[in-house]
Amino acid sequence: MQNLFIGKGNLAKPPTLERNIARKTGEEFIVAKMRVMFSRYGQNNHGDFEQVGGFWREVEIYGNKAEACARFLKTGARVLVVGEERDFIAKNEAGDEVQVIKIVAEDVALQLSRIESIQFTPSRGQQQAPNPGSDQGGYQGDYQSQPQEFDDIPM
Repeated sequence: MQNLFIGKGNLAKPPTLERNIARKTGEEFIVAKMRVMFSRYGQNNHGDFEQVGGFWREVEIYGNKAEACARFLKTGARVLVVGEERDFIAKNEAGDEVQVIKIVAEDVALQLSRIESIQFTPSRGQQQAPNPGSDQGGYQGDYQSQPQEFDDIPM
């Protein structure tokens, strides 16, 4: 990756899913396109944090990740985008050529700050999801019953 970009932002609207044809191989590939506001925050004179700037970027992601983005991401979703900034030449409404900076994402991750619930599906090799509290790594719901496991770790 030449121009690494990592940013957190909010979606303007749900991603749109498009099917494109690869030029050399003739194979079809899937693209999810989304517009994300990457905000900057800072302290004001009263010590409170507020938005002090930011920028909009078009974000594209390809393949299975594109399908997942289109399926799960909604307007206002808080996302972490990892990818590469790329310059493109496009035409505006007047027909003039303008430079556009897009982010071609390697990954788009949903941030958990505004999530109410998550439901996992079983992995492909597993017939049934593990029961919560089993030794399969499920959430046990009681952090207070576990601290003795960490008492011997030197700090």
